[in-house]
Amino acid sequence: MVYKYDFLIIGAGVAGMSYALKVARAHKGSVCIICKTSLDEANTSFAQGGVASVTNLAVDNFEKHIEDTMIAGDYISDRAAVEQVVRNAPSQIKELVEWGVNFDRKDDGEFDLHREGGHSEFRILHHADDTGAEIQRGLMAAVRACKNIEVKENHFAVEIITQHHMGVRVTRRSPHIKCYGAYVLAPSDSPKGGGKDSVHPPLGGIEGGRVDTYLAKVTLMCTGGCGAVYMTTSNPVIATGDGIAMVYRAKGTVADMEFVQFHPTVLHNPKETHPAYLITEAMRGYGGILKLPNGQTFMEKYDERLSLAPRDIVARAIDKEMKIHGLDHVCLDVTHKDPAETRHHFPNIYQKCLSIGIDITTDYIPVRPAAHYMCGGIKVDLNGQTSIDRLYAIGECSCTGLHGGNRLASNSLIEAVVYADAAARHSLEHVDLYEWNERVPEWNDEGTMTNEEQVLITQSIKEVNQIMSNYVGIVRSDLRLHRAWDRLDMLYEETENLFKRVKASRDICELRNMINVGYLITRFALERKESRGLHYTVDYPVHAYDKKVETT
Repeated sequence: MVYKYDFLIIGAGVAGMSYALKVARAHKGSVCIICKTSLDEANTSFAQGGVASVTNLAVDNFEKHIEDTMIAGDYISDRAAVEQVVRNAPSQIKELVEWGVNFDRKDDGEFDLHREGGHSEFRILHHADDTGAEIQRGLMAAVRACKNIEVKENHFAVEIITQHHMGVRVTRRSPHIKCYGAYVLAPSDSPKGGGKDSVHPPLGGIEGGRVDTYLAKVTLMCTGGCGAVYMTTSNPVIATGDGIAMVYRAKGTVADMEFVQFHPTVLHNPKETHPAYLITEAMRGYGGILKLPNGQTFMEKYDERLSLAPRDIVARAIDKEMKIHGLDHVCLDVTHKDPAETRHHFPNIYQKCLSIGIDITTDYIPVRPAAHYMCGGIKVDLNGQTSIDRLYAIGECSCTGLHGGNRLASNSLIEAVVYADAAARHSLEHVDLYEWNERVPEWNDEGTMTNEEQVLITQSIKEVNQIMSNYVGIVRSDLRLHRAWDRLDMLYEETENLFKRVKASRDICELRNMINVGYLITRFALERKESRGLHYTVDYPVHAYDKKVETT
């Protein structure tokens, strides 16, 4: 099947839905959102902490937020990108509220602002301890009410379409690589021409599905992060780096992939690893203190800001303490806070911990670091444009330059909506200048998938998790990175050979993407001969240079 849309959006978190609403409101053309699973399963919905924006002008200002961001990013951040996000944040908060998103307010109607690690002022807007879920809820309601937005749930983008698919040799140095849409895997039981409101089972399994051609005048990549390449992550299992991998295979520019943020505090529960339950940084801002299980504090050994130090410092400190003492977790203590206040501010965390026998008002919370956020990704300009014409990227899969070497807490959600606005404005100016490329060939859908091949795919996914966690984690070395490189290279060859002869399925497509992303993280880590931001290597423990690394 061949579908045609003016705007094709691959991904459905805050970035994709914000963009969809903006272009649908301003343009009479067709808008399609491709959802890997359901509309509500995105990294956005797992974000607990909040959204950073300067709203209390009595004590806060843009310059403070800009400087906090630059400091957290280890001065690798692109100041122009930082200023764009910070200065446009208040107007985008206003628009979120207009779309129906609720943020907690005080009795006088002003926003109830939190403070998180790395922020010099209270500027975090939140909705209890499930801010991401509230934003997702508000945007989903607005999207479903918009008649010219079509949502395709349980559909999976396999590749973006460029000249390469028409027999034209495309290289990273080609001056004008163009994107014409994407090949999309439909559920195996999907009726041809499936309706807007149809509900499909999740993709995957051994049977595969039909790969359709989605032609678009403008394509937006907003597929989220890649935490699922690690053994433990705060991300959902679907965060396999699909957008980054697709753009990289299409010869697009990717940058800063060495900077993987590990959240220092996920709930230690071996039964939940994808996602591990996030203990928001707002809990440390609230007054939570990191301790060893015996009650001894340790952050004073690492940073004068103690438990409110930036995430990379806290994560490395916890990692070191766990190794020194042979622990599988440390603890977060809020037992000294008022119990009623704790339950009020963190109702979901309270109930979650209670479900596994921990009362956070009287017991320590067992926590440990986990892969959380990718600061690098698809390189874009201030309009969200990639190096490939007609292709935009926003949200976690993009590298805007805002985060630099480390993401400042709660900057990601506001980055997504600010760049959704920038990309919408720019693409609206150009969409009517483009035509659909009718010469795009259909996907070759030959091949089968047996149980034996499925077993190999499942085992390879576990191998990627082990390689990345053991060799490309919080603390790195050239020896470990080269070992990861060699093992990923072997998996790459095996998987590409398998992909060429089997029927496309979500499982093998995700495996390809995880291997590509793992390779990129490893390659960029090897190329940065210094410790900087989130990238810490025992071979180069100090800053060496101020060079941004990207693919060429």
